[in-house]
Amino acid sequence: MVEKNIVEVDKNDSKTNINDRGAELIKGVKSGISIAIGYIPIAITFGLVAKSSGIPNMVSILMSLLIFAGASQFIGVNLMAHGATGLEIVMTTFILNFRHFLMSSSLTQKIYDKTTKKLLSVLAFGITDETFAVASLCSEERISPWFMLGLNFIAFISWNFGTWIGIFLGDAIPSSLKTSMNIALYAMFIGLLLPAIKESKPVFVVTFIAIFINCLLKWIPLFSFISMGWSIIISTVVAAAIGAVLYPKEVE
Repeated sequence: MVEKNIVEVDKNDSKTNINDRGAELIKGVKSGISIAIGYIPIAITFGLVAKSSGIPNMVSILMSLLIFAGASQFIGVNLMAHGATGLEIVMTTFILNFRHFLMSSSLTQKIYDKTTKKLLSVLAFGITDETFAVASLCSEERISPWFMLGLNFIAFISWNFGTWIGIFLGDAIPSSLKTSMNIALYAMFIGLLLPAIKESKPVFVVTFIAIFINCLLKWIPLFSFISMGWSIIISTVVAAAIGAVLYPKEVE
């Protein structure tokens, strides 16, 4: 009789645990709806830019499925369109997305301790700037990994959905309009950069240094052997190093 009661209690605990997971998953999806709405038009733009750059549809789709990093995908498409080597593309996107290591490390301090490493690996893949911001601003001291999974899931689905739409539209719109979509890449980066430049002097200085170094590498004949991909890598690393020296502490 006692054993039967224990089994019933275990079943009830299991059901409660599953219900809690489902509730947290749904809560995460709801919290990510605003992110999803913002991702779709950007992902559509990515699909259009990739199409206009001559990138095969399957490559564009796999980039959104396996990379899932907007800025890296845009810069990757641009580098591929200019004939950059695989190493240049990998190095550039690695530097661009290095912050994800920091974001993942930070969130592990906020997620429940008993979360398995396999689940943490899945969560780390889905972290973006926006999902990190939402999770970090949660009022709870600890957040459920299932909440994070729901948050990442809705962002991932919306990004891939938008990519498919962009690729589909790329087949329907005139070639002249597709070609003009290449400017969307630069417009997006300028749109992301200007607010940060206005609010932060260090960002302005480091950005100017990176632009200056890249111009030198492009226009001085001595450096003509350096490809565009390596120019971006060198400019980014050198500008970041100078910024670290000039601004060793976070500016209040």
